[in-house]
Amino acid sequence: MPTFLGWSCCRKRTVDFSEFLNIKGCTVGPHCAEKLPEAPQPEVPATSSSLQEQKPLNTIPKSAETLHRERPKSELPPKLLPLNISQALEMALEQKELDQEPGAGLDSSLIRTGSSCQNPACDAVYQGPESDATPCTYHPGAPRFHEGMKSWSCCGIQTLDFGAFLAQPGCRVGRHDWGKQLPASCRHDWHQTDSLVVVTIYGQIPLPAFNWVKASQTELHVHIVFDGNRVFQAQMKLWGVINVEQSSVSLMPSRVEISLVKADPGSWAQLEHPDALAEKAKAGDVLEMDEEESEDSDDDLSWTEEEEEEAMGE
Repeated sequence: MPTFLGWSCCRKRTVDFSEFLNIKGCTVGPHCAEKLPEAPQPEVPATSSSLQEQKPLNTIPKSAETLHRERPKSELPPKLLPLNISQALEMALEQKELDQEPGAGLDSSLIRTGSSCQNPACDAVYQGPESDATPCTYHPGAPRFHEGMKSWSCCGIQTLDFGAFLAQPGCRVGRHDWGKQLPASCRHDWHQTDSLVVVTIYGQIPLPAFNWVKASQTELHVHIVFDGNRVFQAQMKLWGVINVEQSSVSLMPSRVEISLVKADPGSWAQLEHPDALAEKAKAGDVLEMDEEESEDSDDDLSWTEEEEEEAMGE
């Protein structure tokens, strides 16, 4: 609907602004050198809602010192963060299964009595060479997590409950894997945005069935098993506060990324709380993780760029 323009003292109306300005006056009188005062506007009493609208919004992120002080007084127990497995890692795990039979090539003289079978869904314990003769019922595939549903790539059983997923009986019978887990010194670093902290651990083919990451609002517990039964473990008291429900873990052929969503936007001065770093320094157990920096590992678990591109292309 067109908008009509006109003067309150006469009836002529137009939709063109230029014509409106050229409308001739309708009253004759003396000239005036001063601008006529505007008609007074009625006063509207201020309300709480109008004052709220006029109040400027404070969008400045909290300072690092403020975030450091605002830590929750009571801690909830750590929760398992959801694992997101990339398609490239699933392909690498399937190829690994084709290339090597579980438990092949192990020297029984090097297996410690009481060692648990490393195959998913098998709870057998090594009691001696006779344990190799017992069947191993396990899952040869990789875990899959999609839209809340959990399943193994080797069978079609799906469940919503993580405990029920772990309790699913194996779908293949083969040899036990008594492989010894060795501590691994992995290349690692971290970086951040205004709303996110990402901890990256580099290593060849993380094994989803044995990996878990737990987190509370201010703590992080990491247990990552890479190919070759090499284990990376870390426990950190975080510098800031995170939103556990929105945080997650991504598994890829050459690295693991732990994405921690900040409870409040802003910059962290460092990854770990200074009190925790001081305690680790006294105990001689400091996990050095510099932002956007990393150190070479004594055990070369990381891939080169050429190797990673080759794995992605398989």
